[in-house]
Amino acid sequence: MKLLFRQRMFSWFDSYDIYDEAGNVRYTVQGQLSWGHCLHICDAAGNHMGTVKEVVLTFLPKFELYIGDEYAGCISKEFSLFHPRYDIDCNGWHVEGDFMEWDYSITDEAGTEVASVSKELLHWTDTYIIDVDNPDDALCALMMVLAIDAEKCSRN
Repeated sequence: MKLLFRQRMFSWFDSYDIYDEAGNVRYTVQGQLSWGHCLHICDAAGNHMGTVKEVVLTFLPKFELYIGDEYAGCISKEFSLFHPRYDIDCNGWHVEGDFMEWDYSITDEAGTEVASVSKELLHWTDTYIIDVDNPDDALCALMMVLAIDAEKCSRN
């Protein structure tokens, strides 16, 4: 299953539309005014699906992940010199990116790829392709991408 992650233009807060392969809106993401990033994910019908919330006052960036209102885990940036890495205590996953921080691989505990993420260039806003092997993992993979994108925005 492929998802197209596209940031909306001209928005005061982080807001994104996530499309499926047929071009239909699968999820919408709306940022909330808070100290640190707080992103609410809704399905196409407007039902709340999850939240990505930045934990402030940490040495390295950290984001808590909620499915519905239930805590699902967190993603924390690891110290690394050349390839961005993230430690995830959700599903036993691990994320590693390339040097330019455009492409990422999400793997499970056995090292099997769960999803791949690639940034598309030459767009006015941030645009990513999320390729998820199991459609049941799409929401968690989307939350990982949102946390990584928010961390990169905080650095710039």
